Amino acid sequence: MPAAVEVTDLVKRYGTVEAVRGVTLSVAAGEIVALLGPNGAGKTSTLECIIGLRQADGGAISVCGIDARRDPSAMRERIGVQLQATALPEQLRVREALRLFASFYRHSVTPQSLLDRFSLGDKADATFASLSGGQRQRLGLALAVINEPEVLFLDEPTAGMDPQARRELHAVIRAMKAAGRSVLITTHYIEEAEELCDRVAVVDHGKVIACDTPAALIARSASATRIVCTSDRPLDRTALAALESATAVEVDGVVARISSGAINRTVIALVHHLEAVGATLVDLQIRKPSLEDVFIELTGRRLRD
Repeated sequence: MPAAVEVTDLVKRYGTVEAVRGVTLSVAAGEIVALLGPNGAGKTSTLECIIGLRQADGGAISVCGIDARRDPSAMRERIGVQLQATALPEQLRVREALRLFASFYRHSVTPQSLLDRFSLGDKADATFASLSGGQRQRLGLALAVINEPEVLFLDEPTAGMDPQARRELHAVIRAMKAAGRSVLITTHYIEEAEELCDRVAVVDHGKVIACDTPAALIARSASATRIVCTSDRPLDRTALAALESATAVEVDGVVARISSGAINRTVIALVHHLEAVGATLVDLQIRKPSLEDVFIELTGRRLRD
């Protein structure tokens, strides 16, 4: 069975700037994949080239078995797209927008079912200008799925959403996966990528530098498991760095973060040290490497930098 999305050696330039530098990526049927990276990494340019919003300068793009660069019209019948900002005429009403978009496709779901599904029933006759940011996002998503797409493309879908709207969106995405449909999202929210997606493609400087399941990316990480302890008095970094199997230590007053290659030994040594100096252990946590640790390891910077 062919991949729902297959991208090979994709290149996009803006003048002398190469924003997308040989991206290769696939999305299987029924799979949710995230392009994870900071602003300016090339995520949106990659997505816009795939859906035909921008002309790629090189590479091959296949969506639902269709050569997207040769037959974009056929591709668009089978995909749904929500960009970062939903922009519609200010006086267009919500129900009118749904009817308008439904008319663009040979097959579509009823506007009323989407009003119910996206909690927009009480806004059916409201103008676009009167909607809140979260309501506009929900309307944008409703418009994106009105043709029951085989593949859904979402560009930073939860940016600016409140927690309730975010949960509703995640439920829609999971329902599409359960129905065998595919989803490709761009995001700079690590928690979203880790919790929602089957695979995560880490994008930096226009390249996919790693792509795997969140668990596999974390398992491959060289980052050590960390002990986070809180004492009732300031801690001595030099003394903690000398603990058995400790590989790195950060101290901020009464809180210490200790990386270790052998957690049990380091915890025992830590407890003995605190007893020896007359300190009380207030809190102790063992933290495994996270997807954020993996991102920092791969790119040398935090996602928000």
